[in-house]
Amino acid sequence: MQTVEAGTLYVVATPIGNLGDMTPRAVEILQGVDLIAAEDTRHSGRLLTHFGIGTPTIALHEHNERTQAPRLVERLAAGESLALISDAGTPLVSDPGFHLVRLARGQGIRAVPVPGASAVMAGLSVSGLPTDRFVFEGFLPARRGPRRKRLQALAAETRTLIFYEAPHRVRATLEDMAAVIGEERRAVLARELTKTYETVKDAPLGELAAWVRNDADQQKGEIVLLLAGAPGDEGGDDDSEARRILGVLLEELPLSQASVLAARITGLKKKQLYRLGLALGEGED
Repeated sequence: MQTVEAGTLYVVATPIGNLGDMTPRAVEILQGVDLIAAEDTRHSGRLLTHFGIGTPTIALHEHNERTQAPRLVERLAAGESLALISDAGTPLVSDPGFHLVRLARGQGIRAVPVPGASAVMAGLSVSGLPTDRFVFEGFLPARRGPRRKRLQALAAETRTLIFYEAPHRVRATLEDMAAVIGEERRAVLARELTKTYETVKDAPLGELAAWVRNDADQQKGEIVLLLAGAPGDEGGDDDSEARRILGVLLEELPLSQASVLAARITGLKKKQLYRLGLALGEGED
């Protein structure tokens, strides 16, 4: 039996779909703490009922966290134990809880992880994309202009890229990815992971965007998008040198001219260097 310590904040992961992924330790912690802070108490109430957990709950979400966190820290400082959960998966990963954890740690209160399901790691593990180096970008901007600008900044990133996306935006996001990053870049859509209609589809961006556009069922549920990193990771020092050369040229030339000249100097492709220039924040000329 897991012993719950007084005055301790437990950050508890819950299933992202399949209830069988709830860990015994998570159940014991949630049963033993004095209070559970949940993103949506009604949503989490069904989970808690399923596991016979009768611990009182309080709402902690994006709209009240800054005002609620100091009150919860006061209760922790007074010796109460608290568990933090989100609607699904690991708290703080594109979910509320950051302000609470930071404030608690700032007050010398111990924060204890109770790990479990995470859509980020679940998607990455079955994507077939490189897993040794990756970056999680969360949700892209909702509007097309800012979204494309962010994608331009990421186009030259050589690590595997991971995003969350809302179902009503996934079609537009994939189309923007294909337009900005290129239709041939390999990508994976991981949808409804661990649930009945789990889907993991891997294809070039252009093909993946068309597949989602033509199948409304793929525009539903919880979605993780993963992109292969930009080519050239093997370059190592060569890539660093290309960045240096391009940076010098951009001090005197527009991006299109600088990328042509940098391609002659480095032997790299002009298109790759142009995208590198966009990632360096120069924008289009």
